Amino acid sequence: MQRDRYQNLDLIQQLDPERDHCQIYHLMNGYEFPWDITRSLEVALMRTYCIPSISKLLNQTGEFIHRPQKRYDDTSIIVVEIVKWGYDSDRGKQALERMNAIHRRFKIDNADFLYVLSTFVYEPIRWNERFGWRLMCEQEKLAAFYFWREVGKRMEIQNIPETYAEFERYNLDYERQNFHYSDTNRRVGEATRDLFLSWFPWWMRSLLTPFIYALLDDTMINAFGFPHPSPLLRSTVASILKLRAKFLRLLPPRTQPDFFIDAPIRTYPKGYEIGKLGPAENIGK
Repeated sequence: MQRDRYQNLDLIQQLDPERDHCQIYHLMNGYEFPWDITRSLEVALMRTYCIPSISKLLNQTGEFIHRPQKRYDDTSIIVVEIVKWGYDSDRGKQALERMNAIHRRFKIDNADFLYVLSTFVYEPIRWNERFGWRLMCEQEKLAAFYFWREVGKRMEIQNIPETYAEFERYNLDYERQNFHYSDTNRRVGEATRDLFLSWFPWWMRSLLTPFIYALLDDTMINAFGFPHPSPLLRSTVASILKLRAKFLRLLPPRTQPDFFIDAPIRTYPKGYEIGKLGPAENIGK
């Protein structure tokens, strides 16, 4: 049972993360850590809203305020199409073209682009260090870096660091210099929080709000202006997630993929077209 549970890890450790990063990252997202990577990327996106220049732009578009579920689903679909099929596949190229077309409508600083890209590498790794059913191996961490570096190049992001360590240093330095409170941080943060709560029955939402805050570190709480959760609640949430990890270790390996796009999507119960994702005014542009 234990050997079977780690069969993907055995395969991954035989692969070259620079050459085989698409294969490794596919296994990580679809088979090894699907739920964890989805949750960690939700936290990653919230981290980007702690940057006033980013939250100001998102607030101006109105997408997060008026159509938060669609904005979430569109972003998730585009990212997962690239992850599941690879950035050089037909569907991956379509998703990249759609994402680039959406971004071209706005004046976005390269430094902000670079920071957002870095969160896609390092937030899942940090989540895994705390709550993973097993720790990511070195090949998986490097594969995440190489994968998103190649995606960044295809987005025409400039000055992407050449090594894992350099990019992580950029991520940490950028946060130290740019995380601070703004009203737009709070508005976009509240809209995102309320979106997450909308996935639960109405009577649970007020009870669950502090649990969302407990997943955010103090720098994020301060940048959003949210109330600080108690140390006891933080500890309780962490314990629940660690208990889940222990349970997962007992399960057999996943035999069917569990990407976000493999299940019905709230905004698109009948399916979607990649070229029509994003704000309506972007279609065809």
